[in-house]
Amino acid sequence: MSIWLDGALRDATTASVSVFDHGLTVGDGVFETLKTVDGKPFALTRHLDRLTRSARGLGLPDPDHDEVARACAAVLAANPMPLGRLRVTYTGGQAPLGSERGAHGPTLVVAVSETTRRPDSTAVVTVPWIRNERGALTGLKTTSYAENVVALARAREQGASEALFANSVGQLCEGTGSNVFVVLDGEIHTPPVPSGCLAGITRALTVQWTGAKETDLPLDVLERADEIFLTSSLRDVQAVHRVDGRELPGAPGPVTAKAMRIFEERSGADLNP
Repeated sequence: MSIWLDGALRDATTASVSVFDHGLTVGDGVFETLKTVDGKPFALTRHLDRLTRSARGLGLPDPDHDEVARACAAVLAANPMPLGRLRVTYTGGQAPLGSERGAHGPTLVVAVSETTRRPDSTAVVTVPWIRNERGALTGLKTTSYAENVVALARAREQGASEALFANSVGQLCEGTGSNVFVVLDGEIHTPPVPSGCLAGITRALTVQWTGAKETDLPLDVLERADEIFLTSSLRDVQAVHRVDGRELPGAPGPVTAKAMRIFEERSGADLNP
């Protein structure tokens, strides 16, 4: 397996990042995860734009889009696979111990691993922790992911693949690595970005392609929604058949099934929408 590290392809078994890298010591970094199909990344331009927004939110220098795109192409060419998870990580680079950044410059890592198509439906749970819609990292895709690790472990313990958060005012927000949609009276709704959720790439395309409405929703909407589904780069559109103790028989329902079909057709026709 070959990865890209700071300007070149390297053997993954011997490539190394400094133990003083700010991404390791204090979580000072941003990242993107892309789906790849037959060696080609999906929605690369949108992911690069979000990588830059996240970097600016942390005060990191803008990543060089051309360099990142070259790195992605090189990694994918060196590691052929039918369906992959491509990860771009961009950190504050080597720095003194503590919160202050050093002068070494950012670290760029690009790696890929093989994956399989997700099931058509899954189970989710709600968790007692919240998203802070007014936090310094809100809306940024950062490497400070420990909250998500803890919440996802709780979901796995309960036989689910995702955990859903409310925000500080009790509104439905997002999953650990996904956005959430609900169907009410035949209409698709999803929490707006000001709720504190990540502006997901698949979320944005689903809103655009299905006409979903961005709506402030109470967390208990999950108890009465006709259908629920998740979106993310690797899930695409995935139905929910259980939320906590509530079963949603027949998932994916008709509205979700249509959204799944639309996304598959549109994304298949254009790999960089």
